[in-house]
Amino acid sequence: MARNTRRTFLTAAAPALALAAPAAADQAPAPSAAQTPVKKAYRTVTPTSKTVAGQPLYSPELSFGNLVFVSGKGPGTGFTGDIKAQTKNVLDQIEESLKLAGSSMDKVLKVNVYLTDMNNFAGMNESYIGRFGSPPPVRTTVAVVAIPDGTLVEIDCIASL
Repeated sequence: MARNTRRTFLTAAAPALALAAPAAADQAPAPSAAQTPVKKAYRTVTPTSKTVAGQPLYSPELSFGNLVFVSGKGPGTGFTGDIKAQTKNVLDQIEESLKLAGSSMDKVLKVNVYLTDMNNFAGMNESYIGRFGSPPPVRTTVAVVAIPDGTLVEIDCIASL
C-alpha cells in the first residue's frame, strides 16, 4: 500500500514540478555586459610563433574570463641539452608567459606534458618538481611520436588569473 501512496504522490506532484521549473529558470538574471568573459591575447606574434603567410597559427597565451591558456612550449629548434635542461627551459618560458598574462606558476591548474620518449619521464620530473604551487596542478603526461621542432619535450598549461 505504501508503494501506491508514493506512486500517487509522484504522479500528482509531477505536473506541479513541471510548471514550477520554467518559472524558476525565468527568474535567473541575464548576464550583464560586465559579466561576459572577454578573450584577450597578450602577444600576437613572438619570435617562436608559427606563421603561415605572415599570419600566426596560434596565440602564445590567451585569457578568457579568469583563466589563462598557455600554448605548448618547447625549448626551440637548435636548443641543446638533455631532458632536464630542456624541461627547465620550457618551464621558464611558461613562467614568462604566465607573468605577462598576470598570473603565476602558483596559479596553474592543469598541465599537459608531451615527451618523445617515456624513458625521459624521470628526468623531466626532476626539473618539473617544485616549479608549481602547493598543491601542484593536475597533470597529464603522454608519449608522442615527434614534436615539430625535434626536441624531447613540450608543455602547455591552464592557470587562473
